[in-house]
Amino acid sequence: MGNILYVIPARGGSKGIPGKNIKLLAGRPLIAYSIDVAKQLADDYADICVSTDDPKIADAARVEGIDVPFLRPAELATDSCGTYEVLIHALDFYRSMGKEYDTLVLLQPTSPLRTAGDVRGALAIYAPDIDMVVSVKEAATNPYYNAYEEDGNGFLQISKGDGHYTRRQDAPRVWEYNGAVYVINVKSLRCHRLGEFRRRRCYVMDCARSIDLDTPLDWLVAETLMKEKQK
Repeated sequence: MGNILYVIPARGGSKGIPGKNIKLLAGRPLIAYSIDVAKQLADDYADICVSTDDPKIADAARVEGIDVPFLRPAELATDSCGTYEVLIHALDFYRSMGKEYDTLVLLQPTSPLRTAGDVRGALAIYAPDIDMVVSVKEAATNPYYNAYEEDGNGFLQISKGDGHYTRRQDAPRVWEYNGAVYVINVKSLRCHRLGEFRRRRCYVMDCARSIDLDTPLDWLVAETLMKEKQK
């Protein structure tokens, strides 16, 4: 698998949950949970990259024992900036320091219930001849069973298939990204954006560990689950 860079992207701005990356979740800054996972996996903490534009987030990472050798430029910290640009920026920074990586593991701070075991599971699936292993959960809506589109006359029709499935468990299983773990082939990343990858495999997680913090309600659910886990 070669050298692995663990990237935790954490910009300062957040509209859904203001200041979420350092907001306390069950008593700790949100970003600390992703740093914990990376520390369990990395052979060297120098291979853990917290990519942020915010000095406060950088300070929080340092409290957790992770050096932050650069601050992300402002143009890579806007709502319109994608993850792809952030990852390439991080890889280019380390390349400029003489360090090359074969594999990149993306750990978004908004998945605090993801475990080191989940990342190890995704890494076990990964191989250099594919583009990415991505964590998923079973989709809440199945296009063969309960997802509908309007036809040309404005009537609802099943999104996919012939509409003959009467039980959800009989329909083909479908997945949605949960945002928790991405194991990425760096060579592929330098050629294509994430959405352009064709050789993708999935690592399946349950719904509880798949919580992605985007709204205050998500935060409340995660905090409740984490406090129960701490008991």
